[in-house]
Amino acid sequence: MITLAIDTATKTASVALLRDETVLVEYFFNLSVNHSETVLPAIHQGLSMAGIGIEGVDLFALTVGPGSFTGLRIGSSTVKGLALATGKPVVGVSTLEALAYNAIEYPGLICPMLDARKGEIYAALYRADGDGLFDVVMEEKATTPGEFLHRIDGEALFLGDGLNEHSGLIRERLPGRARFVPSNRQAVRASSVALIGRIKLGRGERLDVVTFVPRYLRRSEAEVRHEGKP
Repeated sequence: MITLAIDTATKTASVALLRDETVLVEYFFNLSVNHSETVLPAIHQGLSMAGIGIEGVDLFALTVGPGSFTGLRIGSSTVKGLALATGKPVVGVSTLEALAYNAIEYPGLICPMLDARKGEIYAALYRADGDGLFDVVMEEKATTPGEFLHRIDGEALFLGDGLNEHSGLIRERLPGRARFVPSNRQAVRASSVALIGRIKLGRGERLDVVTFVPRYLRRSEAEVRHEGKP
């Protein structure tokens, strides 16, 4: 099975092409440019280098949120276009679950955190289930760092760009109990999205390519401003 996976949910972006569980090509971008400038060229170049046409892709997988409103829209529109053109299935993966996959070998509580701005984070709590996915300890939500940390009992492993501003608070609230992954595993990788997507497809979890929308978890600033107008 050939899987093409993308992640555009955060400040970073990634594209991966896998044959079964083998990564053929993977691109990762941490640049101050619009994801539309990097993702489509990476898809085309990756397919070309692997000698695979878009019609040879068997599965499309993408992060569906939470994350950046603009980034999620870029990812969903890109995958919708490719899937509608080829008729191949699409699987959606939680951004937080894909991030947690960087630590799937950890036996304890895994705590992915993404910066949601305005003093909030997107966060969830997971434990590896031994079958390549996770048991959900706390569903993903937009919350404050303090409220999130209040839910954590015992040792925990943290990762994600939510640590940039809140690592000090984590150490203060969980003295001696907080662990952190290395810097090169702090962002979502499209290869993780692909591997999770393969498992979800096997479980029958596929998206309706026409109707699916990203999971934003909260309203955009534009929606809030519009609602506040007289």
